Amino acid sequence: MTLAEKHARLRGLIADCGSALVCYSGGVDSTLLLKVAHEVLGERCVAMVALSPVMAASERKAALELAAEIGARTEVTESHELSRPEFRANPQDRCYYCKDGLLAIAQPLAKRLGLHEILLGTNTDDLGDYRPGMQAAKDRGARHPLVDATLSKAEVRELSKELGLSTWDKPQLACLSSRFPYGTEITPERLRQVDGMEDGMRALGFRQVRARWHGDVVRLEVEPEAIARAAEPEVRQAIAKLGREMGFTFVALDLAGFRSGSLNQLLAIRRKDG
Repeated sequence: MTLAEKHARLRGLIADCGSALVCYSGGVDSTLLLKVAHEVLGERCVAMVALSPVMAASERKAALELAAEIGARTEVTESHELSRPEFRANPQDRCYYCKDGLLAIAQPLAKRLGLHEILLGTNTDDLGDYRPGMQAAKDRGARHPLVDATLSKAEVRELSKELGLSTWDKPQLACLSSRFPYGTEITPERLRQVDGMEDGMRALGFRQVRARWHGDVVRLEVEPEAIARAAEPEVRQAIAKLGREMGFTFVALDLAGFRSGSLNQLLAIRRKDG
């Protein structure tokens, strides 16, 4: 199908819902989903913004502003992932508990508002990675219209651009819990460390960055073309200073550069060794 045909299919799938609650984070995927759902369903579409301790502080405000820009009715709630021991322990299926907790909030809200479906902004590229949250969505009966319309990440960005969405070239997002190796306990202080480190890196001009937490060491992933700049003396010193301010003893630069879900590589290694 062409992009126009996929767009039409997406509109049709959403129209068939009748009404919907969109789980909205302000990222590229959920913004496109909300935009189309609002256009198709109007007041029968509501955005749920779940303010979470694993959501970067800068993204909380941005999500609310983007929802208002689209014109969608918005319901703001809070999620409490760290209150769940099974999430805080950060097992390999951590994302299951995160998504399950989100949908446990979304389901009664959708029922109270009289909305028929709960929609998630998953694209087809997400199907190729380790995503326990997909099982939670299945268990809870949530839908993935972008997947059903066979939209890839690149197509989501292209369609977002065509629709005039400012998020079309927004860097990839992931909740802050993805910065920790599986089995490493997630705590408010550690979340503050990685959030502050990434905010500081963006202030230094780095667009796509991940601060991976390894105890006293923070391992930084930046876009490959930005690695040389990170190694420049003045920039390098500023990054090292930022790391100390965030409570790290050592700052390491990953020469492989940014890649989404890099910590999932450890799962493959463990399976091979096992």
